[in-house]
Amino acid sequence: MNKIKVIDSIMGSGKTSYMIQRMNKAPKDDKFIFITPYLDEVKRIKEACPEKKFIEPKIHSVNGETFYKLDSLHKHLSDNKNIATTHALFKMANETTKELIYSGNYTLILDEAIEVVKQLNISADDLDMLFKNKWILNNGERIIWNMEQEKNMKREYDGEFKHLKQLALNNNLILHNDSVILWNFPSDIFKSFKEVYNLTYLFDGQLQKYYYDLNNITYEKYMITKDKGQYKCVPYDSAADKHIKNKIKNNINIYDGDLNKIGEEQYSLSKGWYRNKRVLHKRLQNNILNYFQNICKSKSNFNMWTTFIDYKPKLSGKGYTKGFIPCNIRSTNEHSHKNTLVYAINRYCNPLLVEYFSSKGVKVNETYFALSEMIQWIWRSSIRNNDLISIYIPSRRMRSMFIDWLNNDL
Repeated sequence: MNKIKVIDSIMGSGKTSYMIQRMNKAPKDDKFIFITPYLDEVKRIKEACPEKKFIEPKIHSVNGETFYKLDSLHKHLSDNKNIATTHALFKMANETTKELIYSGNYTLILDEAIEVVKQLNISADDLDMLFKNKWILNNGERIIWNMEQEKNMKREYDGEFKHLKQLALNNNLILHNDSVILWNFPSDIFKSFKEVYNLTYLFDGQLQKYYYDLNNITYEKYMITKDKGQYKCVPYDSAADKHIKNKIKNNINIYDGDLNKIGEEQYSLSKGWYRNKRVLHKRLQNNILNYFQNICKSKSNFNMWTTFIDYKPKLSGKGYTKGFIPCNIRSTNEHSHKNTLVYAINRYCNPLLVEYFSSKGVKVNETYFALSEMIQWIWRSSIRNNDLISIYIPSRRMRSMFIDWLNNDL
């Protein structure tokens, strides 16, 4: 397997534009799979590469029979078509997908880091029941679906955890600490591709980096430059990245005033804080309203804010509610006109995932993880166009790391 090419270049630098340029120049026989978080980017690829005739897998019917997106993907792979689709569909890949990709000699372009591991919401009692009834087996660390049990019972399992069956058959499930099931993206799928490009920024803070390390997947880092109207992919240069930040920071006005008092503690505005400090929700809501209406005097259509989705109703207010942008948003230019921001989150990685990687000898850098998540969100705004923005970051931890990053002190 060739080393994965991680294009670690700041948002707006032209990562997708470079790949469009590369695909349009590629020989007709070169085949591509472009994977992106959102359907609007799928549309962009189809329109930007007309000669490649990218296909988007869709649910459809033939002679009354329904073919789902994964069926559609497999059909187009077997026909050796260029394909543009979403992270959600790619995460459903199985053995058939891998075989078709390998035989089709495809190049993968993965736009933004994909979810590669997550904790499944299954209680210890339910897990115990599945083991006791022999529906699942523990094969080392892997959860195996016991097909022999179905033969013995002379029926297929059709219970509440039917979805686990397919995940187990796809070799996606890991048992951690004998009590937690983790879904794991099959790492061997990357070996099926001729080449793999991973388009992102601050790769060192992303779970996909730790996943690559855990699975001994090798990679090289690159960045994008532009010369005489052409995008170029060059070896990553931290000095060039620092130069970019030196220019950017003058366009970012970070609020530094009394409204920050609410976030002084290490875990202020974390999920635990929101859960345990309900009495402070109203104060934070008032702070956000004060920032938008009185301090910035911004117009509602230029406002952009976020919190954890469960607490959105608690913090919503007049003049900014519709400007809510989920904290995990990626790869969209839809909000690039917004210039007044509130980032009301103190981001931490799921501690169980941190512990899982640590148990395998892979250390998660929590600071880089949080920074990567925050910067992805901030760069949905007009800063990606090098315009001026103002931002209120109530959490001292998040605000400090953002300032340190801008000043090249991280």
